Amino acid sequence: MGYPGKNTKSYETPKHPWQAARMAEEVGHIKTYGLRNKREVWRAQSMLRKYRRSAMELLAETTEGELTGHTKQKADDILNKLKRYGILTAESGLDDILALDAKNFLDRRLQTQVYRQGFANSLRQSRQFITHGHISIDGKKITVPSYTVSKDDEMKIGYYASSSLVNEVHPSRPAQIMKQEIAQIAGAREEQRGRGKRRGRR
Repeated sequence: MGYPGKNTKSYETPKHPWQAARMAEEVGHIKTYGLRNKREVWRAQSMLRKYRRSAMELLAETTEGELTGHTKQKADDILNKLKRYGILTAESGLDDILALDAKNFLDRRLQTQVYRQGFANSLRQSRQFITHGHISIDGKKITVPSYTVSKDDEMKIGYYASSSLVNEVHPSRPAQIMKQEIAQIAGAREEQRGRGKRRGRR
């Protein structure tokens, strides 16, 4: 048993650190997802390996018949978790876990989601917004770029209530978000005008 409170590695390092193809793939992930270093890639790869191992063990047991009891519960728990985080689709089974790669996990990072939803102009800015406390999920401040976003929380991402970015004219706010808010305000005003006209006719 490790020392309580001592941080342990959340990833496995490559067994062959100087493989050119693997190194090129890692660099590609760093650029694509705006990662800080290779350790963030290794965490995603370690998570992938963990689920693959579990899936292969469970699939090996299915050759002897249907899963029952503890093994069925374990399979359901794994599938439900991956579906909850949008890594697998609702129709996916254990076989589909073997087809996953690190990108499926990197796609669910908060840093990735903040950028893709238009709350930041770049992945680098997305990381800065998160670490500086500007981003929230369902009103709760999240300061960890690697935070895994569930499907339910995906549309609850926004600027933290006390963040300076809540200001609609803040220069760091992406133009896309500003345009959306301007359109929403214009739509609300138009709706109010329409209600006023209907009342006047009465």
